[in-house]
Amino acid sequence: MAQDLRIITTGGTFDKQYDAIKGELTFRESQLPRILLQARCTLTVHLEGPLAVDSLYMTEQQREEIAQACVHSAEDRIVIIHGTDTMCATARVIAKSHIDKTIVLTGAMTPYSLEGSDAVFNLGSAISAVQLLEPGVYITMSGRILPWDNCQKDSNKGIFVPIR
Repeated sequence: MAQDLRIITTGGTFDKQYDAIKGELTFRESQLPRILLQARCTLTVHLEGPLAVDSLYMTEQQREEIAQACVHSAEDRIVIIHGTDTMCATARVIAKSHIDKTIVLTGAMTPYSLEGSDAVFNLGSAISAVQLLEPGVYITMSGRILPWDNCQKDSNKGIFVPIR
């Protein structure tokens, strides 16, 4: 089972698409199957999508549901696609569940569906990181791997940085 990986999608900018009728970014279907095919990912990936919500509107109950999805996952290596605004808050809830698995949260500043997206790079980084890291909860964005408790979003720069 070492090559099996679970990817849990929760929404966020990563999966948003432009709706020309509404003139806004909305959720339709996950972009992950297309990205994994494009990337020629050779791992066995199990996709799970309990949510499609902008993380600004995510509730504590939804964060608990994500943590429970990690607990009940048959795989020991889990990547979570999450909105960047509250990714650290969800990582905290997962970490407090004391799950003995390697869990990496990632997302995108620009949707995959738009030119110049960082989604593919961040997903590739997360898939590599989850295979190499010890059990714990991490955030991987913009080529950095940060432990959940030493991470914050720098909204002015659009990146994640260590707290200390």
